[in-house]
Amino acid sequence: MSREHYEQQLRSLNDDLLRMGALVETAIGQSIQALTNHDEAMAQDVIRNDDLIDKAQYALEEKALLLFATQQPLVARDLRLVSAIITIASELERVGDYAEGIAKIAIRQGQTPALKPQAEVPSMTSKAQTMLRTALECYTRIDVKLAKTLSAADDEIDNQTDRVQREILEVMIADASTVEQATRLLYVVHNLERIADRATNIGERVVFMATGQMADLNEQRA
Repeated sequence: MSREHYEQQLRSLNDDLLRMGALVETAIGQSIQALTNHDEAMAQDVIRNDDLIDKAQYALEEKALLLFATQQPLVARDLRLVSAIITIASELERVGDYAEGIAKIAIRQGQTPALKPQAEVPSMTSKAQTMLRTALECYTRIDVKLAKTLSAADDEIDNQTDRVQREILEVMIADASTVEQATRLLYVVHNLERIADRATNIGERVVFMATGQMADLNEQRA
């Protein structure tokens, strides 16, 4: 494979990764919309579309591994870049799983009125989606400085998660009849917090791709 063809294949991989990121972000938004609006049809769409996200991840990994096999020798930066694509695709696939999990909770919740702490969920969702977009922008620009801003954003979501989880537990203690519904809401909040963690992981991979050094962004924040 010529270097020119390699660069073309790499651009194709980049485009595929960003399309996968768009699918995942849409899944997050739709899963929360389904939860908020008691929209079972939309929740079912999220669950079905998770197969598309899974297939996109497998296709990306296969294409990236083919580059490893056919473009020799690869310099260190090439290796880090192709490896980053594989890792980021895996992170996005897991985010898609979290969105699917929220969609399944939306179906189980049905038409049950929301508990008061659920009012925090749209804010958490917006922050998690912003983090994901920032992480992918870091990758596109190979921007280490921007990647490191994800640490503070993750801390903010962690703090909000702790506060909302305490509020949910208070509701459960005050009214035992809410335990099942409150437990489902705890899973929703947990999944949103994990989406933020996955975005931070992508940022760490960008730092490695750019510098060759592994970074724990949360540790650096501390």
